[in-house]
Amino acid sequence: MPPEPNFVDRLGRGLADRMASSTTRRSFVATVGAGLLGLLGASKTTSAPPGTVPGTEVVGRWFGFCGHYWTTGSCPSPHHLPRVDFAGFPVRPSDGRPVDNLGRLVDGAGRPVDEDRAPLTDPNGADLPPAPRTRICEDWVTRDLGTKAVTQGAWYRCCDGQIRKLTDCCITQRRRINGDSGALQGYCARGRYVFCVVYVDTGVPC
Repeated sequence: MPPEPNFVDRLGRGLADRMASSTTRRSFVATVGAGLLGLLGASKTTSAPPGTVPGTEVVGRWFGFCGHYWTTGSCPSPHHLPRVDFAGFPVRPSDGRPVDNLGRLVDGAGRPVDEDRAPLTDPNGADLPPAPRTRICEDWVTRDLGTKAVTQGAWYRCCDGQIRKLTDCCITQRRRINGDSGALQGYCARGRYVFCVVYVDTGVPC
């Protein structure tokens, strides 16, 4: 069960000053931030072009989040940006609302809905059937590669006024989503390598 919002705010503000000045992945906040985000626990199809979410950009083959750049691409997801919730399921990058694997907004039961949360219907007025909604790393990548993928380790950035958690999606092969064999170990456990990356916008101010 997540802590009360005021408690989260106090912890977040305590981390934010140090986080904003951090320039390396292996930093103070990579340790302390993990504890905070553990407490928060519950809190390439494209429909959104690069740059529509503050702090996110793509420059040539480089991918950037809040001033941190790397050459490993985003994990496959319903939208261009691999934003997930704390459980690893896809959400819409612009506002964090849950989406299915087709990129459609869904309600609490997984049924596709419109912007006003009304059920989507076919031309005859019947509700459209739900589509799968799976975790981007553990389910989607695992299914597409036929090899087990897991999220391991994380680093943190102050991005658009809140703490953003970025996480490696790790597999046992050196091939990464870019199609080359340049995968690094990153924060993956020994014997695993970074295939792609996902991120969580925590809502903790910085």
